[in-house]
Amino acid sequence: MAGMQTRVARIAESALAEQQFVTPLDVLIGLGWLAQPNVERWQQGRVSSLDRCVQVDRDKTAAALAVLQSWARDHGLQPWDTDYGDLQFTDGGDHEAERTFRTRWAAAEAPAPEAPKKRSRELAVIAALSSWTCSSCDEDGDLLLQSKAGPLCLDCADLGHLVFLPSGDAALTRRAKKASRLSAVVIRWSTRRKRYERQGILAENDAIELAAQQCAEDADARALRRSRDQQRRAAIDEKFRDEFAAAIRDQFPGCPPARAEAIAYHAALRGSGRVGRSAAGRALDPDAIRLAVAASVRHVDTDYDDLLMSGLDRDDARHRVRGRVDEILSTWCDGVIQLD
Repeated sequence: MAGMQTRVARIAESALAEQQFVTPLDVLIGLGWLAQPNVERWQQGRVSSLDRCVQVDRDKTAAALAVLQSWARDHGLQPWDTDYGDLQFTDGGDHEAERTFRTRWAAAEAPAPEAPKKRSRELAVIAALSSWTCSSCDEDGDLLLQSKAGPLCLDCADLGHLVFLPSGDAALTRRAKKASRLSAVVIRWSTRRKRYERQGILAENDAIELAAQQCAEDADARALRRSRDQQRRAAIDEKFRDEFAAAIRDQFPGCPPARAEAIAYHAALRGSGRVGRSAAGRALDPDAIRLAVAASVRHVDTDYDDLLMSGLDRDDARHRVRGRVDEILSTWCDGVIQLD
């Protein structure tokens, strides 16, 4: 036990001199029982509880932290609660153990460790294996997003403007996801393996194009472009795209031509579950046209995507940007293109 006391004392003295406080994490890392990369994995939410990463049992961990507490009190340090957000230290959420881990020792409350940043959630879109109906618009499609109210199609989930990028090229996927303001992973249930497996991602078309350009440095750019062009031609309904773009220009004469073409392009993608592929969209219903244009405005002209990626509820995010969306739609409806 004397050896443990000496080691903990040295670690605590070093941490106190460097940062003016000492935490249980400092001790466990200093003892070699906890690796810093595993702490980072835990902070990123990739490990459910920190004790899964500690290389000794709970009794030995508790003994070391008891030595820290005794040393700190002998040196006149005070216990201060440390903000670790919703991170969990123990698998069972033991109250006393959690409180011990969240206590730092210092002469004063400040300074303190930086509070963990709120983790961005990863949106997961499911590739449907059976028939389903959107809980919002009663349409269906190949992809759905589960919500509290039930399954949502891409448009009702505000993901209809995103493009599917299949798995297979890790560099392309990584770069596209990084460049896209809003993205989602596409998963499918494997009946054989009894688990969800990644099929690809949904990302903004411009982000995918940029990622493809970046990948050209280590791949044959012409082959990549040719493959994507073939996929695009196979997926797009050219005649319907032209009709949809014309309907947008009729209903919103102020909508920039390039924007109208982009909206029509996404609406015409086969098997997408987007507004344009619904019965109302195929019939060029004015409400369907408005929904498609409003979705584009929401994603392009507001900070809606950033709000979603920050973890804000979809309905709350829509409410925040609704005024700006309505303002732009009204302007375009009046035939004015230039925006403030």
